[in-house]
Amino acid sequence: MKAVVLRATGGPEALQLADVPVPQVGDGHSLVRVRAAGVNFADVLVRQGRYPEQPELPTVLGSEVAGEVDGRRVVGLPRHGGGGYAEYVAVPDEWLLPLPDSASFAEGAAFPLTFLTAWIPLTRQARVRPGTTVLVLAAAGGVGSAAVQVARALGARVVAAAGAEDKLDLPRELGAEEAYTYDGLADVRADVVVDPVGGEHFAGVLRLVRPLGVVLALGSAAGPWPGLDPALLVGRNVGVQGFYLGRLMRLDPGVVRAAFEELLPLWERGALRPVVGTELPLARAGEAHALIEQRRHRGKVVLVP
Repeated sequence: MKAVVLRATGGPEALQLADVPVPQVGDGHSLVRVRAAGVNFADVLVRQGRYPEQPELPTVLGSEVAGEVDGRRVVGLPRHGGGGYAEYVAVPDEWLLPLPDSASFAEGAAFPLTFLTAWIPLTRQARVRPGTTVLVLAAAGGVGSAAVQVARALGARVVAAAGAEDKLDLPRELGAEEAYTYDGLADVRADVVVDPVGGEHFAGVLRLVRPLGVVLALGSAAGPWPGLDPALLVGRNVGVQGFYLGRLMRLDPGVVRAAFEELLPLWERGALRPVVGTELPLARAGEAHALIEQRRHRGKVVLVP
């Protein structure tokens, strides 16, 4: 079968299409015929050699797919290093989930990780409710576009932020009442900040949180988080909650499965929809990574075998 193999860390050119054996399927696993594979920022970090839990090389990246098993349309979450950038992947049966009839395979590959990353923190950590103001950074990206929709579905007032004016139309279309570039946020105040960006923006958003509010640190696309003095949190009566889906899937998989079961009816009736911004063949996986690395994408980038 064809798969995108990472043999050594490096730039996007390190991702090479190759012929590899079809995965062996053990007990409790199923072989998924991959129709689409989601590309995530975590994949970029692995390719660069910067991921906290770096897999052994060579490896095939890809932690979410949509495809078919015995005629069933499924969403699959491969574990232990991924494997989704391929024509076939072995997925634990416990992480095979139904793909709604109304959803395309590309939408299926774009849904689970982004919406779980938005849904669990907004319902379990921040406990968003009607009347909450939620500020979403990187609101035109995969997690950001999901967070805008989830916050709206929970009854929140949503303020969106992105790095450029031309990225603000998407969150407005998804229901954000206000949208700003990062340099226009000085007067914004929110109860909850969804931050997949990190880096230099992190310290600034702490000052936008109302008393008793919280920043949800979901990622560090802009670079490492700066050091944080607890005195700043105490003095402002605010909090920071971190979220790492991969580790939660290992330590408390029941929470993750319950969250997906909560999301599924919202997806099925169209209250939530994954935004597929770009579809590329496996041979252009390097281009997919470059789009994300350079922050030129909107919504989710998907590979189609």
